Amino acid sequence: MSTPADRAPIERAPIANAPSGDQPRDLAPANRPVATPDRALHMIGNAHLDPVWLWPWQEGYQEARATFASALDRMDEYPDFIFTCDQIVLLSWVEEQDPEMFARIGERVAEGRWVNVGGWWVEPDCNMPMGESFARQGLYGQRYLHSRFGKISTVGMNVDPFGHSASIPQILRGHRMDSYCFLRPGPHEGDLDETLFQWESADGSRVLAYRIPFEYGSPPGDVSGQTEKSLGQLDRSLGSMMVFYGVGNHGGGPTKANIDSIHRYDRMGTFGRMTMSSPRVYFDEMLSRGEGFLDGLTVRRDDLQHHAPGCYSAHSGIKAWQRRAQHAVLSAERWAAVEVALGAEDYPRDDLERAWKQILFNQFHDILPGSAIEPSYDDARDQLGEAVAIAKRIITRAHNRIARRIDIPMDAATQPVVVFNPHPWSVSTDVDFQFGAQPHGVRVVDDEGVEVFSQATQSTATTGDRSRGAVTFRAEVPAFGYSLYRLLPGPALPQPSSLSVSGDGAVIENAHLRVELDPRTGDVISLRDKESGIDPLQGTQGQPRTAVCDDPTDTWGHRVVSYAWPGAAMTLDRIVVRETGPLRSRVRVERSWGASTLVEEYLLGHDSPELRVDVTIDWREKAHLLKLRFPVGLDDPSATYEIPYGTIERPVDGAEEPAQSWVDLTGTVDGTPAGLTVVATTKHGWDVSPAGSAGLETASIGVTAVRSPVYSWHDPRLLDPEGIYSFQDQGIQRFSLELVPHAGDWRTAQPTRRAAVLGAPVRAQQESFHGGDLPTRISFADDGSDAVMITAIKGSEDVPDAGATDIIVRAVETTGRAASARLELPFVDRTIEGEFRPHQVRTFRVPLDPAQDVVEVDLLEWPLGEPPA
Repeated sequence: MSTPADRAPIERAPIANAPSGDQPRDLAPANRPVATPDRALHMIGNAHLDPVWLWPWQEGYQEARATFASALDRMDEYPDFIFTCDQIVLLSWVEEQDPEMFARIGERVAEGRWVNVGGWWVEPDCNMPMGESFARQGLYGQRYLHSRFGKISTVGMNVDPFGHSASIPQILRGHRMDSYCFLRPGPHEGDLDETLFQWESADGSRVLAYRIPFEYGSPPGDVSGQTEKSLGQLDRSLGSMMVFYGVGNHGGGPTKANIDSIHRYDRMGTFGRMTMSSPRVYFDEMLSRGEGFLDGLTVRRDDLQHHAPGCYSAHSGIKAWQRRAQHAVLSAERWAAVEVALGAEDYPRDDLERAWKQILFNQFHDILPGSAIEPSYDDARDQLGEAVAIAKRIITRAHNRIARRIDIPMDAATQPVVVFNPHPWSVSTDVDFQFGAQPHGVRVVDDEGVEVFSQATQSTATTGDRSRGAVTFRAEVPAFGYSLYRLLPGPALPQPSSLSVSGDGAVIENAHLRVELDPRTGDVISLRDKESGIDPLQGTQGQPRTAVCDDPTDTWGHRVVSYAWPGAAMTLDRIVVRETGPLRSRVRVERSWGASTLVEEYLLGHDSPELRVDVTIDWREKAHLLKLRFPVGLDDPSATYEIPYGTIERPVDGAEEPAQSWVDLTGTVDGTPAGLTVVATTKHGWDVSPAGSAGLETASIGVTAVRSPVYSWHDPRLLDPEGIYSFQDQGIQRFSLELVPHAGDWRTAQPTRRAAVLGAPVRAQQESFHGGDLPTRISFADDGSDAVMITAIKGSEDVPDAGATDIIVRAVETTGRAASARLELPFVDRTIEGEFRPHQVRTFRVPLDPAQDVVEVDLLEWPLGEPPA
């Protein structure tokens, strides 16, 4: 069937009024002096609690209960007191450890004096998580609120994260929130001057945004200092303003002294009319002023940066663990959904929720940015490991249940291998596979018996047992599906190949690409596209690709504008040609500096238009950083960065910026359009620097590969030269890059899809011989490999009363241009067609019953415009 999918109007009006009971508490209207300043201060009592920072999560777990007990006590003592609470994980912790207290919270929520805002599981870093992670922050957070209290949050709140992606307004709208409170960047850190403004995503979604003045918390005593400093930053022309107070970071919340001083200053009329209030009440007051007022507000169509750019490269481990876990659980959801469609009775909803909540918790803005104490990363590794282990069990079970249904006739001379592709587009990729009992090697054929490109490679087993071997072969796997291959004994037959590598490793080429390394430095100095003749690296020979710099900045990188500093180039130790087969060539470049080493292995496939780089860093430097730099010979370059669910253009000025998985630099070479895209799935700190900066003569893309500050060192504290400290990122780390030259439009390189495949490769498993009802190759879902990309296939969060679980399918437009989409879902015998605005995210609920219609839903999986069930 074909389902129209073009009804998603741009949401600009508020989507909800204040929940019942949410009213400002005017403290002393009859007693204020006539001379009281004519302004209303909405006093927002809150308790920001970092579940992890300078303490482990176990301490945050206890402090949530202590803080909430204090807030409830204040309500008993002060009938006008209102408490604003965000981070839903804190409520879940209190529910499981103190049900009696949680019941008291429920009573205060119903009364309107305990106001839940934010709607997300935690206050995450708002730049590095994948778009799907942001979707799940609200999915689990808002559904928790609805299930426990009967109402969700309509105000987003991230008071402490260090920057905010430009795609957040659309995500908030998808979570049924129409407004947003944040603190950073401060007035001194960016180009945002307004207190209140409209923030719009590329798809046209808007929220009303409020930058909290001065701080989100206050000292435990008199609030006059907090209020005065807030007034010094507020746009007082608004008339009504929010001032946040309450002891924070380690929790605590509003104190008696806080509240008594608010009563006193309100009675005195010192600052204006001071009312106990909530963000919802304030935003409703602003919205009630009408379209004329709203139209007069600044509309921001950009991200909100920069506060702490160093956090995007601090602690490489947490970045890699997070990205691995996100990919694993997204893949597990997809295969579990296929299992349901193929007749499985159970969708592992509870297991997946447990995995997601571990991921979401560890996206907290002092864990994922690397700014927590060292022991907290033992917990993060274990928790994310649990998420990956859950995902692997689900994937392995699903793959084996599917594989046992494939019709694989007996052929004793072969070993069947099934290759599974988790991506909803076809993938042509090289598969590394370990095998046994074949001392003379193997060759590989597809399901029709046609030999595919393969070559012997080094086994991971280094025992010297010749019965264990490894082969790399080219697999062509249908979109979100599988293909059957067979291993035959004996070496691969000769295959014609355009792939070649020079004896010294300085030149690698195939029919599409000619790669040249400088034999004196090991640097890539040419990436010439043979079809167009364009080389975006033209004229960059002699410019260093590595820069080791002394790094005096703290863990967060406070006050850092750029890490694009001139530095020392690493020394070339040797170049080794490791593979020269018909399928791919591999050249190893080894470098060193001080006690550290850098190994880059350049891989070029026989038909690849890109160069892959597998990187291993053994870092032993303290308070230093390493930039990997990619100079380009481009004139008039422009820079594009991937962000969650989208892209953004930023200036070519060398600023340290966050990115998801890729950055592109496009300009011209001798007047001809050309560009270079660099893909790196676990590195998030980047710069794009103009010619004449970063010690280079040309423009360049820089990746901050490693930093080694002291753990949890917060400027302006000075380190004791004689002190004993623990430094980050000591030891070995591994990641991969792709260098993709193109003819002037990064869209042709499809970097978002490339990043997904690089971060979540196909999986191959041995299989036995048996009959079955499934063919030897199949596609379960296909998004057409065009502008609109499927990002999620999962079971619905709504548990059916009877029958099978509905399937949720989500897709996003990836090029920044309006597009038509056709999403083929053969595993449920459906097709979804529709129009997408630039970077628009759309979600569909697909019943397995063909008599039921496909329904468009929001990120909470509730039908658009309808109340939750």
